[in-house]
Amino acid sequence: MTKHFRFLTLFTILLHACQPSASLAPTPAPVIPTATLTPSPSLAPPTQTLPPTSTPEPLPNIERVLIVSFDGLRPDAIEAANMDSTMELMQTGAYTLTAQTIDPSLTLPAHSSMLVGTCPAKHIVRWNVYVPENGFALGSDIFDLAHAAGLRTVFVTGKEKLRQVTEPTSTDFFEFIDRTDKIQDKTTVLRLALDQIAQGFGLMFVHFAEGDIEGHNKGWMSRAQLDVYGREDRGLGSMIQTLKDKGMYETTLIIVTSDHGGHDSTHGTGLPDDMTIPWVINGPRILPGELQTQVHIMDTAATAAFALGLPIPPEWDGIPVYEAFGLPVDFTRNGGCAGVTP
Repeated sequence: MTKHFRFLTLFTILLHACQPSASLAPTPAPVIPTATLTPSPSLAPPTQTLPPTSTPEPLPNIERVLIVSFDGLRPDAIEAANMDSTMELMQTGAYTLTAQTIDPSLTLPAHSSMLVGTCPAKHIVRWNVYVPENGFALGSDIFDLAHAAGLRTVFVTGKEKLRQVTEPTSTDFFEFIDRTDKIQDKTTVLRLALDQIAQGFGLMFVHFAEGDIEGHNKGWMSRAQLDVYGREDRGLGSMIQTLKDKGMYETTLIIVTSDHGGHDSTHGTGLPDDMTIPWVINGPRILPGELQTQVHIMDTAATAAFALGLPIPPEWDGIPVYEAFGLPVDFTRNGGCAGVTP
């Protein structure tokens, strides 16, 4: 019995000796942490610094409109007379040398259409001399609209008969210098215009008349007429400089045009030389370039009203020259008066 117990004890010891030691057991593989999708702040890619966005300068508002009419000016006279101020406005603004006036192409009826915005059949001004008893052009003209809106209105002309375009109640200042009345005036259209610019205005019309007078005396496109246009254009340059000196130029819309052209020593017919006029616009919001729109003399009033934010009467025949402002245009629109072929 003792022997058997010793054998079992020895067998047990030997059995335990053959088993692997716990210290020799294989070490489990380390757990590798799953990579995170959120980068460490120290490893974050550098933030790209974008250059500041350049915001375009807002275009200045149109605070006033200046309309300048060179009486009898044919488009081809601009370059021939070295009208540098007008040509500079053309180069930096919008223009057409194929605008059309009304038939009959006469000073008072044409200026009535220019500033009333209608054809003669509506404004009824068909006479071309000063006839006070005939009254004034019918309809709401651009001066009526501007004055009613509280704008200061100025009308300076080289012919007294243009008084009949608009009523005195619609112009805060009206004056004429008329060489045809043989009165020795102490001032000039230019001096009056410069003084009125200095006083400020919302709508201003300046009419240089002597080019037409010289055309009747010496003929259209004569050297004498071209010299006059050159001198009147220098007057326009003085007006522009005064606007700049007064800090008004950047907010002024300028329209330069004419009432009619001429041939030989006359006008008033339906001939192209009589009917074709220049039309130039320059100032805030104007897209420079030669206009493709067919412009008519009645469009001057409508364009001035549009620029000043004034309501355009539905009876007007003229419409704003939207192309000059870079706006869509209906090129199928004719817009002329009955009997006028553009």
